[in-house]
Amino acid sequence: MREYIKNNPVTLFFILTFIISWSGILIVANQTGIPATTDLFDKLLPIAMIPYLLGPSIAGFIMIGLTQGKKGFSELFKKLLRWRLGSSIYLIAIFTVPILSFVALFILYQFSEVYIPDIVTTNDKTALILSGLIYGIIGGGLLEEFGWTGYVTPKLREKYSVVKTGAILGVFWGAWHFLPVFWGSGDSSGNLVLAKFLPGLFFHYAGLIPVRIVIVWLYDRSQSLIPPIILHATLTAFTFFIFNISQVGVSLFIYYVLLAIGFWILVAIVKNKSMLKPNKIRK
Repeated sequence: MREYIKNNPVTLFFILTFIISWSGILIVANQTGIPATTDLFDKLLPIAMIPYLLGPSIAGFIMIGLTQGKKGFSELFKKLLRWRLGSSIYLIAIFTVPILSFVALFILYQFSEVYIPDIVTTNDKTALILSGLIYGIIGGGLLEEFGWTGYVTPKLREKYSVVKTGAILGVFWGAWHFLPVFWGSGDSSGNLVLAKFLPGLFFHYAGLIPVRIVIVWLYDRSQSLIPPIILHATLTAFTFFIFNISQVGVSLFIYYVLLAIGFWILVAIVKNKSMLKPNKIRK
């Protein structure tokens, strides 16, 4: 068993992540059905999200404990405290998603007023911003990135380039989102609404893969967990809260298409020859 764990740490990480994360949703969904009705989904989502968001990090902690022990945990938390980084790293981590989201909405608004974001239409802008940032930092960043970036990214970088590492991880990251998106795509009777389901399904592959490549690139340049946490937090805060649009179907799909194009353009910009080589482990 020890030999198998040693030889298959990445595979076991992904298996553990899906088991832990999806277990909460499946247990709750046993009472609500899949998809859930709109009312039940809104009511029970916070309960199901606790194990879901913790899944990647718990899986990472388990794998570190099994394969590296105290030394592995020490190295992991050192990366959380490594903050003396170049200003360009922070600028990319902080402003990438807000700028791309704003540009996408500005372009689309020229054709339709449905692309006015929630930050403009809501009456309580402070609450929207704070809820987005809190959920983004804690739920999107801290609870996930100990696993995605802290554990499995360095493992993949031992064999693959930044682009391939980000692509592999992005595919699993997108698949990891499938169950909650499907579970939350029901109407008031619990029937699947494709207009709610398909845009999210599209973005969790076309959009998240390039985002993960950029996150891997930031980690590769900084060897710190801080930039990945920040970029992940801004993705959640701005895409799904602050610059969210209260639309489904074609309108939301077009918004996600434009966002995905922007992220892929960014990947093309940051890509360079050094990204094509496996990572040399830095002490």
